[in-house]
Amino acid sequence: MKFISILSFALLLISCNFKKEVSLSVAIEKTDAGLDSVVSSTLQIQVLGTGYEWSEGPVWVESEKMLLFSDVPKNTIYKWTAEKGAEVYLTPSGYTGTTPREGEGGSNGLTLNDEGDLVLCQHGDRRIALMNTSTAQPTPEFTTIADRFEGKRFNSPNDAVFYNYDYYFTDPPYGLPKGMEDSSKEIPFQGVYRATADGKTILLIDSLTRPNGLAFMPGGKKLIVANSDPDKARWYEYTFNDSMQIVSGKILYDATANTKTEKGLPDGLKIDSKGNIFGTGPGGVWIFNADGKLLGKIKLEEATSNCALSTDEKALFVTNDMHVLKIQLRP
Repeated sequence: MKFISILSFALLLISCNFKKEVSLSVAIEKTDAGLDSVVSSTLQIQVLGTGYEWSEGPVWVESEKMLLFSDVPKNTIYKWTAEKGAEVYLTPSGYTGTTPREGEGGSNGLTLNDEGDLVLCQHGDRRIALMNTSTAQPTPEFTTIADRFEGKRFNSPNDAVFYNYDYYFTDPPYGLPKGMEDSSKEIPFQGVYRATADGKTILLIDSLTRPNGLAFMPGGKKLIVANSDPDKARWYEYTFNDSMQIVSGKILYDATANTKTEKGLPDGLKIDSKGNIFGTGPGGVWIFNADGKLLGKIKLEEATSNCALSTDEKALFVTNDMHVLKIQLRP
């Protein structure tokens, strides 16, 4: 049984020192009764900022009560706080060179390690990097975590997750000026990697066409990876052994047909402490339970690129093309 309710409204907001009226059409599409335990039937949605070129990579920083997110083409990270709204946080964020370049060179996915340091997927610099200063005092000074595999430069690291002292990340070609056809592309495949605490870079997956968002299920033995290829628009599930080697993989869900009629592709995703998966995809945010069963969707008109959960898991922050949203999942 499918239940659909649609909420339409306009919000007046102040973001980056300008006022703009934003009209959003939002729908809750329920395909399983289990959605009721994850999402309230009457969502509260707030526009935190608008007017971005392509918003991405949100991460909630509890210590500073702020949301950080990338505007990839602008090579800038913004922050949002309840007190001041949205404002510039860090620039440059992903390309620190001095020679002008084409394409999307800024930071994409953002995450925090166990020490609370900011970790960036830098398209332009083609690396995973650590910001050298604290999140409270940002400066565009970085230390490389990983930038090569077997001596060859990465394509453009896109999203990352920190787990058990290691970094796991995806490397599609989106940050290269000419994508797959770029002459500077050194690695023939689009990989999923593990950068270890002792400085090694291990290839985990080389069979995906456009690996993008990724997150671990609770317990760390299963990794969900989104593939943002319109011809293979899928979420995959990979199982690890105790040595963190992949022992099996399968398609969790195939949304290829949905890309024909709705904006967006499987992109960034987050998983809550109960194993519920929030995956940005065609038409909005897809919600699966811990067994991979589709519970429903939060339908949005513009393409969604990524999402982040608040510390209490009651709010979902969504980068929605030119908008950044806060969706209150539960009171």
